[in-house]
Amino acid sequence: MKGKLKIYIGMSAGVGKSYRMLQEAHALLRNGVNVKIGYIETHGRQETQALVDGLPIIPRREVFYKGKMLDELDVQAILLLHPQVAIIDELAHTNIPGSKNEKRWQDVVDILNEGIDVITAINIQHIESINTEVYHITGIEVKERVPDTILQIADEVVNIDLTAEELITRLKEGKIYDNSKVQHALQNFFKPEKILQLRELALKEVAGQVERKVDVEVTRDKSLRHERFLACISSNHLTSQKIIRKTARLASYYNSKWYVLYVQTKRESMDKIPLDKQRHLINNFKNATELGAEVIQIKEDHVAEAIMQIAIKKKVSTVTIGKPHMNLFQIILQTSVFKQLLRTLSLNDIDLIILS
Repeated sequence: MKGKLKIYIGMSAGVGKSYRMLQEAHALLRNGVNVKIGYIETHGRQETQALVDGLPIIPRREVFYKGKMLDELDVQAILLLHPQVAIIDELAHTNIPGSKNEKRWQDVVDILNEGIDVITAINIQHIESINTEVYHITGIEVKERVPDTILQIADEVVNIDLTAEELITRLKEGKIYDNSKVQHALQNFFKPEKILQLRELALKEVAGQVERKVDVEVTRDKSLRHERFLACISSNHLTSQKIIRKTARLASYYNSKWYVLYVQTKRESMDKIPLDKQRHLINNFKNATELGAEVIQIKEDHVAEAIMQIAIKKKVSTVTIGKPHMNLFQIILQTSVFKQLLRTLSLNDIDLIILS
């Protein structure tokens, strides 16, 4: 039987995710639960560090890399000791090269598969499908990301919430970063308007998770149609990335199955498109799979016809495509195949979303 997953989400560093996990670990220990700390990151915060005392800790795995001794989560030790509950911080962390898994979230999946419950934490900016939104808010591209599927398999998602004013007060009191870093943080990431928008994202994400849980666990009208999304991409990397992320958000919101379709025309055969485009395409397939999509590749010169066939075959409710290069009205007037696509989608009660 798989272990249960509980995720604490926060709008930023310093809201108290690690602190809350350690509080829960103490409560579990008092109730006789075999709980162990697999990995905790206190960032030198005194309040958090004080809570580590008295908790059983599994030593970290030491790895020598690029002339430095680094430590990692010791997955094998956790599996060997097999506690009922493992506390594992920093879910979005990238493992040292040479580790079994590239990412810590993959380690967590392995641990869950062995029947061990995991309590973990993540900041909202590390969730894959809202990466672009976070970039627009903060101006920072977050490299360490976690696919939305991890949140979808979670049994419980809890938001650790503070107001912008409370968070900034904690920062000024030196409870988040060393005093030498406070002024720089205030001028950059920790601006009230940025915190407010990140807080909104975190609240929406957790509200969505609760709604999905209700959909799954509470009896619903069985006559309601299940949503299924088909994201249509090309070798255009940035547009495809945007389509994948936005469709992933929709599928996540509706707790639904979704597909990514790439139609390879003769113009886009592997011997005709540059290597960098091929790499980007493969990365987009990988990203879509991690976000929970089923990737479909078809060789066909008539793209619209391929979309129609797959949409009907997979019982899709909504098709998402990128904004066409030419005026949409012109396409409808000039392209009979596109008109046929719209007609077919309409006859089969399939919605079309054109993403900017």
